[in-house]
Formats: sequence, structure tokens, C-alpha cells
Amino acid sequence: MVFQHDGAPAHFARNVREHLNVRFPRGWIARGGPVLWPARSPDLTPLDFFLWGYVKERVYFSDCPTVAEKEQRVRSVFASITPTMVRNATQAISRRARFRIEQDGAHFEPFL
Repeated sequence: MVFQHDGAPAHFARNVREHLNVRFPRGWIARGGPVLWPARSPDLTPLDFFLWGYVKERVYFSDCPTVAEKEQRVRSVFASITPTMVRNATQAISRRARFRIEQDGAHFEPFL
């Protein structure tokens, strides 16, 4: 298993990187990690272009009267994510990278 973190500055702390090196010996993806990835590049990060929007849309479709209900919705949504959905999101990276190059680094979401 490979881990990709979100690039938050707190996750770049030495103790976090040391933990990731132990926990994910095959590698982890992020700034300063063994597998480099452009920091804050949401158009090329499946967590940003797929996962968070998918989760938010399903968790916040209506108000949650309690924190417990919201937590349960979050768990249910994550449990509903299939391997095929993850595979499709990760395979979209190549296409997104090509669009990014064609647009010379400019915003390209409308062209997808």
C-alpha cells in the first residue's frame, strides 16, 4: 500500500515523515517523500478532484441533526467507495496531466 497525504504544512513535520517511512515502507507520496508529487496541485490529486467532492455531496445532502448521525454518514459514504471508483479516479491523472500541459499550466477543468 502507498499513502498520499494532502500536503498540509503540519504533515511535513519530521516526526510525521519518520512515521510514514516506517508505516509505508513501499513509499508515500508527498513533498519530501520518497515519491514526489506537486504540492497543492488539486487538479492532479484524486483526493481533491474526486474524493472530497464525492464525500461532501453525500454527507451534506441534508442537515444532520446530531454529530453521531453526521459521523455515521461519513463512515457510510467511505464504505460505499468501490475499488473501481478508486481505479477510475487514479487513471484520470494521466488525462488531467495532459490537459494541464496543453493549457500551459492554466485552469483546465472546463475542458474535461
